Amino acid sequence: MQSRFQNWLSPAGLGAVLLGLAVLLLSAAPGHAVTVERVVSPGGVEAWLVRDHSVPITAIEFSFRGGAASDPAGKTGLASMTTSLLDEGAGELDSQAFQGRLEDLSVRMSFNAGLETVRGSFKTLNRNRDEAVTLLRLALNEPRFDPEAIERMRRQITAGLKRKSTDPNVLASRVWRRAVFGEHPYARPVDGTLGSIKDISVQDLRGFVAKRFARDRLIVGVVGDITPDVLGPMLDDIFGGLPATTSASGPSDVATGAGGETFVVQMDIPQSVVVFGHEGVRRKSPDYYPAYVMNYILGGGGFSSRLYHEVREKRGLAYSVYSYLNPMKHGALITGGVATRNDQVAQSLAVIREEWGRMREAGPSADELTHAKTFLNGSFPLRLSSTGSIARMLVAMQYNDLGLDYMDRRQDFINAVTLADVQRVARRMLDPDQLTVVVVGSPESVKPTAKAPDIES
Repeated sequence: MQSRFQNWLSPAGLGAVLLGLAVLLLSAAPGHAVTVERVVSPGGVEAWLVRDHSVPITAIEFSFRGGAASDPAGKTGLASMTTSLLDEGAGELDSQAFQGRLEDLSVRMSFNAGLETVRGSFKTLNRNRDEAVTLLRLALNEPRFDPEAIERMRRQITAGLKRKSTDPNVLASRVWRRAVFGEHPYARPVDGTLGSIKDISVQDLRGFVAKRFARDRLIVGVVGDITPDVLGPMLDDIFGGLPATTSASGPSDVATGAGGETFVVQMDIPQSVVVFGHEGVRRKSPDYYPAYVMNYILGGGGFSSRLYHEVREKRGLAYSVYSYLNPMKHGALITGGVATRNDQVAQSLAVIREEWGRMREAGPSADELTHAKTFLNGSFPLRLSSTGSIARMLVAMQYNDLGLDYMDRRQDFINAVTLADVQRVARRMLDPDQLTVVVVGSPESVKPTAKAPDIES
């Protein structure tokens, strides 16, 4: 199966720089197009491939469904700690030897955990590909988890958690998630807590790899100077030794709570940090694209957004203000943030609520809608500016079940959004009275409506 997407740029409303960069990017591919191929290895491992023979490099991005939100109770941070150790020695190579080989071969390899996935990134020169692939296979199938490496990473994570404990941005986000999600795993910090990290054992780490790295949870995207015939056996070499399936369970669906409450966490700082939001829309919803366009106009469009214009440009209340969609698998959100002087928090929140309500009642103008569509379509190629970014897009397409031809169809989804669609979705989704607000700082004239929930330390 193959899918091709052509140059979908529309020049209307775009600056010359943006347009020029996008055209240059798309022109770099033969025929002004990118071909996405579905490759299935002899052992049944699937990957989506974009060939690029201009540079002798192979880039692989992959994810396992089930991230930090699937960590066992009391072991928060297990996924994150495990990923920090995968390249700290594997097979017969201890940490120093493994890292040395990566450096000698100029291989880029990294792992990290998010709430919903564990991700891996790999890039190698083709002349070193065979040995580089062996190192990746070892990291996934035979990580060592040596005591020295475990304790070193535990100290690094602990130091990071202590720094974050006094960061108002981190604190505001954690309190907001606890208020909205309660005891659901979405409220847990990906990096864990000081209490949970100290209790993670080598048995926990090995159990994570054994239970969570399975081929039925695997998503792979590949970009580079490689053919399907070469890629197939390579996929089996890297991933073929993993278990075919796993019975590990993930979190359940959750509805957001604390709608309309305002929480204040006192901190002696000159500028308060604010997080706000409420329930959003899921990626598979037919309302996703109208919501996506609407959010760009409301607060996702940077300098051109309504929130930026009203809060920053018109009133000078804050340097930055924004909103974004977070369509998680088990509980979608629309959230945002602002940081402003303590004596301006109340006014900033009033303006944000006013714009939230104005979008709900009237929707965007025709000009705003046209500009949003033009930018969202025209800027998309800039997200595909490297082999790694294209490979990550291939993984995202699979994770969200968007189909092999998504790059063909994305522009059509955006262009199909009408004023009536945005108005309908705004009326259904946006509600200024349901905004859950967390303020960290010493805000003037902001009264909490409830006690801030406790978070684990």
